[in-house]
Amino acid sequence: MSTHPSEGFAANAPVLEVALDTPLHRLFDYRLPTELGTVQPGSLVEVPFGRTRQVGVALGPAAGSTVDAAKLRDVIRVLDDRPALSPDILRLAQFCADYYHYPLGAILLATLPPRLRNTAAFVADAPWLVITEAGRQAQPSARARAQRILLDTLRETPLIRQTLREQKQGRHATALVNAGWARWSPTLPAQADFQQTASAPSATAEQQTALDAMLPSLGRFGVHLLLGVTGSGKTELYLRLIDAVLARGKQTLVLIPEIALTPQLEQHFRRRFPGRRIATLHSGLSEKDRAENWLAAPDCDVLLGTRLSVFAPLPQLGLIVVDEEHDASFKQQDSLRYSARDVAVTRAKQRDVPVVLGSATPSLESYAHALAGRYQLIELKQRAVSQARLPSIELVDLKHIPLDNGLTRPVLQALGETLARGEQSLVFLNRRGYAPALYCPSCGWVSPCPSCSARLVLHRTTRRLKCHHCGLETPIPAACPDCGNPDLKPLGQGTQRLEETLSALLPSARIRRIDRDTMRPRAWAELGAAVHGGEIDILVGTQMLAKGHDFPNMTLALILDTDGALYSPDFRATERLFAQLMQVSGRAGRADKPGRVLIQTAFPEHPLFRYLQRHDYSGYARALLTERRQLDLPPFTRQVLLRAEAPTMDAALAFLLRAAALAPERADVSVFAATPAPMARVANLERAQLLIQSTRRLALQAFVREWRPQLDSVRPRVARWSLDVDPLVF
Repeated sequence: MSTHPSEGFAANAPVLEVALDTPLHRLFDYRLPTELGTVQPGSLVEVPFGRTRQVGVALGPAAGSTVDAAKLRDVIRVLDDRPALSPDILRLAQFCADYYHYPLGAILLATLPPRLRNTAAFVADAPWLVITEAGRQAQPSARARAQRILLDTLRETPLIRQTLREQKQGRHATALVNAGWARWSPTLPAQADFQQTASAPSATAEQQTALDAMLPSLGRFGVHLLLGVTGSGKTELYLRLIDAVLARGKQTLVLIPEIALTPQLEQHFRRRFPGRRIATLHSGLSEKDRAENWLAAPDCDVLLGTRLSVFAPLPQLGLIVVDEEHDASFKQQDSLRYSARDVAVTRAKQRDVPVVLGSATPSLESYAHALAGRYQLIELKQRAVSQARLPSIELVDLKHIPLDNGLTRPVLQALGETLARGEQSLVFLNRRGYAPALYCPSCGWVSPCPSCSARLVLHRTTRRLKCHHCGLETPIPAACPDCGNPDLKPLGQGTQRLEETLSALLPSARIRRIDRDTMRPRAWAELGAAVHGGEIDILVGTQMLAKGHDFPNMTLALILDTDGALYSPDFRATERLFAQLMQVSGRAGRADKPGRVLIQTAFPEHPLFRYLQRHDYSGYARALLTERRQLDLPPFTRQVLLRAEAPTMDAALAFLLRAAALAPERADVSVFAATPAPMARVANLERAQLLIQSTRRLALQAFVREWRPQLDSVRPRVARWSLDVDPLVF
């Protein structure tokens, strides 16, 4: 690195290559003082960078520095309070740097929890609460009921600190430690009395056939696409595979798409594997908890987490499971725009372990791989509960049945009948807030966001207008800003307004709204208990309710206002809609009571609904694949999107035009015209994009590898530009 010369440098001191979190596609050379000794590749080091100090990742001796020895600066120290990144994580990060054309240093530092990326010393608490010998014999007083319950749990399984915090048991844990009945442990060595597995339900014939197909692959790489209808017992298969992996002394990584699914899955895993070390990683944890759980990951048996967990340190990895593999949240939409599903497949291949991709509606990319024989396709076509049947799906034609406050008479009648039977209902509307906009009936003003190409959403419970893109909030105006009319009206319907409407129409119903405005990770455990306990009659919510939840008494699912995707310019819109409708429909009739689904639509003749009513994912997927092949769209082509953001649209488009002029000429790569992005303005920046496409992945990668270095020199400069390999959002 070229900055200020160091004093008293040793000419023969070794030179270390260090990766830093910068936008530069390069490594930096630092002199390694002899008193620091040998530095293992992957070690975290503190180094001077400009006028600051940064944490970097040492990658090993420089093969021959091009920087004058007198200008090299010294490594300040090795951060011994945190472990080195393992060789497999370094290798995985290098793959991501090459494939996604993103700086290696930025990737490596992003794999770390925020508390481990800074130079301040980090002292981790001992994360595991384990029972002592005295605790095994202890009998707390009858009045200390919570302590007795916690002690009984510890006799079966150790608990990680974060779980105790989420369950609000911290003070009870402290009481047990003070009494000498439990202790905090930095690691949890495997012990004979921590190896029980709770009895599993009997496997169905389909599940056993699927298990017999996958078990022989343990110990070697292979991708299994588990296509199972909702309620078919995919999670049970995961648990049986994990049990087999644990018996081999190996670890399992389970990736899930939503933070909201973490608590209930963790609880399920703990019941099934008492005594096993289960850790979680997701952004809903505090920074301290994320750091502690990341540090505990090498000692855990099962790691359950969202997309960034794909980079977690698991030295004995034996299996990767990606649940709901089709979910778009596995694709990061900023910074390193990676697909956790695809990176999971790469990590499994590098470690020579199997990976299971599970979904009732797999992505077309994964399904095409299975049809081509690259993935093993395993299907579960029946629900696991013998009495359970897939729900009937009915269409409510909005061309012939009028709406009243967003609801039709058949929908309200179905809700009333379900309520009268003492059964539960789900009402799905994928739009939070009270109304999508506020409008003036006098002059036509519709609450615009001043910073985005979007409307401000009315949130009446907080009396605010909010932009769901840039986060801007303003008070609800007392009168129209354009004409002064005080009689402003909500335009359209969101979950808040729907909850209000249903409460007025069904005053006896106990209604609970589920969306990002009402739910936090801890609230999911309480919600599950309330639904299973029969304390809720109707759940109203967004896509947070669409997957992963199993409520036996829920027999009715109502789906409102989904038609926008049917005429969206996004070629993936109908694929996403089909998956969403299948997932929501799958919440109904999962036990012995028949399920019913009603969908309000103005396009009942659309082919999508015919396949949906037959629960025929494979038929619809094959039809979409035929269409995609004819139109040269993914998965039959590969795409890269160059995005640009600038204060003006002219500047953003000018940057992209100049970038296109610098693009290498290749007959097998197409460069399309620069266009404004569908959401053209966000946070006061105009956005445009340039699409590059090829039927050959290697050709496209070679094109971008040659092209990317030239983009740094493009004039005029813009506020930001980025490359998105395999984009999902246009």
